[in-house]
Amino acid sequence: MTASTAERRGIMPAAEQAFGRVVHILCAALATAGGALLASLAVMTVVSVTGRALTTVGLRPITGDFEMVEVGCAVAVFSFLPWCQLKRGHVTVDLFVGLGPGWLMRLTSLVGDLVMTLIAAILAWRLWLGMQEMLSNGQETYLLGLPIWYGYTGGMIGAALFILTCLYTVWRSWNDLASGQTADLRLQ
Repeated sequence: MTASTAERRGIMPAAEQAFGRVVHILCAALATAGGALLASLAVMTVVSVTGRALTTVGLRPITGDFEMVEVGCAVAVFSFLPWCQLKRGHVTVDLFVGLGPGWLMRLTSLVGDLVMTLIAAILAWRLWLGMQEMLSNGQETYLLGLPIWYGYTGGMIGAALFILTCLYTVWRSWNDLASGQTADLRLQ
């Protein structure tokens, strides 16, 4: 069952839905950018592998392709996490909870969102510390000489939005529990 703004109870339900729309736009934009990054990495990999296969005719692989794929994939993964959290896309095991009353599912959703918020904060904290270490020691990639902290910075953008999204989903789940209804994800 879905709830309109007028029917929802909890902590400022109208503000929650308005903030949800902003979070939705940010998450969609970041996931789209991550998808474009991943698609370009795939194209670059095909070109590089083709270059490796056809060295006999004068082609060659792209220098540092594996370095770019390594960094790019990490950034792409962090860009998808907020969207997945927003859309309740993370893997859950509802074997027994699904058989229970609706309030139990909403309660486990709230607990799951709280746990995911803690995980997101720990990930961002550790990523931040890693970025600071790479920034201070000046470590670079072997072939291209790119500073390693560039990849950490790209990941931090996704990690920051992941935390914001997790905090929003806690708010949303709290209001779901308080109103006895589940928010319509299409509105967000």
